[in-house]
Amino acid sequence: MPEIRKDPVFGRWVIIASERGLRPNEFRAGAQGGHACPFCAGNEELTPPQIYSLPGPAGGWRLRVVRNKYPALEGGGSTENRRTGIYDKMDGMGFHEVVIETPDHGQALEQMSEEAVADVVRTFALRMREIKKDPRIKYVMVFKNHGQNAGASLLHPHSQIIAMPMAPLRVMQEIDGAADYHRERGTCVFCDIVKEEAGFQKRVVGENADFLAVTPYASRFSFETWILPKAHLSHFEDMPDAQAGALAAVLKTTLGKLAVSLPDLSYNLIVHTMPVQEAPAGHYHWHIEIMPKLTHVAGFEWGTGFYINTVSPEDAAETLNAGRRFKL
Repeated sequence: MPEIRKDPVFGRWVIIASERGLRPNEFRAGAQGGHACPFCAGNEELTPPQIYSLPGPAGGWRLRVVRNKYPALEGGGSTENRRTGIYDKMDGMGFHEVVIETPDHGQALEQMSEEAVADVVRTFALRMREIKKDPRIKYVMVFKNHGQNAGASLLHPHSQIIAMPMAPLRVMQEIDGAADYHRERGTCVFCDIVKEEAGFQKRVVGENADFLAVTPYASRFSFETWILPKAHLSHFEDMPDAQAGALAAVLKTTLGKLAVSLPDLSYNLIVHTMPVQEAPAGHYHWHIEIMPKLTHVAGFEWGTGFYINTVSPEDAAETLNAGRRFKL
């Protein structure tokens, strides 16, 4: 079973999951083609039993959710903190699910219909609502790794959901920063970002009545893009079902623009949201962050926590909106 260990200096938790190293990797050097993809229609026996699915034509499926065969965290175990000397640890209790977004092996998320993308985001919210019924779960991370440089191990379009017994340090730092802003100014920083960017427009790459996509003012990475709801809401899983289509439209448009301007695109997509057991918050606002992987984080970034971005967010937005191909 995985184990969760606490760094005594930073207070961050690290998951030790040795079995993750056994998962198949289509990008690994020497990997052979011609194998059966476990996520393709007809190969359902290659995955753990499904948790949830949406029916497709002719009795098939159009979306499946399964347990991850090589989980970072898994059910069972205890959330009790155990101390040995100066070190703290707990069992690697949690849930790790895979959302197989389509039965089509070669169809990227931006190539899917808006309704199919809406099915994906509705499934994220539905699974979060179900998982958080377990009071041991404090945070549910929804994310997508697309492409080799983003850490994907399989080509077939899929996303992942990891539920954990604590909120990650990175998440709490963001929430604490938003709380500080709220105390100082009396408003939600993300609501203020939406108002500022909607008025400025030069960093906007997608917009409809409910959502705004922008290259953020202090982008850490070239072509980093955020999608924010215009109405304040702290928990992603509380998004009204009727807004799934609007989110799908902006997400599809944004990823489509990135794919045009950044061929062979690799990216990480992460849903940022409040811890699932906490009450709705006036200071925090859920959002999606998309981080293309054009360069590697190097020594300066690791050593300082600062980021060096060689493409301004204004130039990135202009390139995306013009549909120009970007060359490194």
